[in-house]
Amino acid sequence: MMRLIQYIDQNGKRRVGAIPADDGKAYAVREADSVRMLALRAHRARQGLQEFVHAQGLEEAIDYDMLLTEKRVLPPLDHEDPAHCIISLTGLTHLGSAASRNAMHARLSDPNPSDSMKMFKLGLEGGKPQSGQPGVQPEWAYKGDGDWIVPPEQPISMPPFAIDGGEEAEIAGLYVIGDEGEILRVGYAIGNEFADHAMERQNYLYLAHSKLRHCAFGPELRIGALPASVQGRVRILRDGKTAWEDTVLSGEDNMCHSIENLEQHHFKYAGFRRPGDVHVHFFGASTLSCGAGIATRDGDIFEIEMAGFGRALRNPLQMQKQFSAIEVRQL
Repeated sequence: MMRLIQYIDQNGKRRVGAIPADDGKAYAVREADSVRMLALRAHRARQGLQEFVHAQGLEEAIDYDMLLTEKRVLPPLDHEDPAHCIISLTGLTHLGSAASRNAMHARLSDPNPSDSMKMFKLGLEGGKPQSGQPGVQPEWAYKGDGDWIVPPEQPISMPPFAIDGGEEAEIAGLYVIGDEGEILRVGYAIGNEFADHAMERQNYLYLAHSKLRHCAFGPELRIGALPASVQGRVRILRDGKTAWEDTVLSGEDNMCHSIENLEQHHFKYAGFRRPGDVHVHFFGASTLSCGAGIATRDGDIFEIEMAGFGRALRNPLQMQKQFSAIEVRQL
């Protein structure tokens, strides 16, 4: 399937690029500077996005390597007004590796399961209903707006009040809301739903705080259906070496919720169907470095790659050192 990128050209202008084949070569899309607007125009023309891009036409080849090196690649979907981009996530959605599945099932047999285990069990039992039927609600959290998104290759910041800053390698669903409130799934991208797992482990009620962090996705947007099984690798690079690495498993074959069910329980809220808005929804991770006892460090590089999604998503970690008290003024 075709993949899209957004980038800044040598003249400082936004452009959209298309990668039409598996050879990874990218081409500028004629008269296009926004994937969001391409999606809306395709919908208005009653065409699929890939068909519409082909009709729009491709121009010169892009030096994709240079764009990444010079950090001129943007997130593959955004909104010119960051307040109209909503980032959200679902958790306890993935079955994980065979070893983690065995451990999970052992914990499910506990006569006094934790709230998290109860939620995971609900997903196992009712997270994949028949199409068009309501399933059980997943765990859901708000992650911020467009200002919280970090482009590929750019630093992800760990705030000074954070206890930890760890990757969450997963797939993000990318959506635009149509003129009449239609939910338009533009595609999927590699995602790093960066979070503070140490804070969350203090008390699960800190989940909302732990998720209010930067995130990244891309660099490419994959048009079309998500494969039933997606496999990749996530690693932390430190001082030029791999400090930790693991397999990423996603797609519905590796999940206890269907994508349709996760979408239904997000977009059932009318406030999430506001025309023109962009939604970035993280579907959940199957593995975490913190689970292996890894503590991230300033300068670590998160690298996530998945088959069928193009180039790897890479972001260095930048720890903010100084905490400043927030001043509130009485009016």
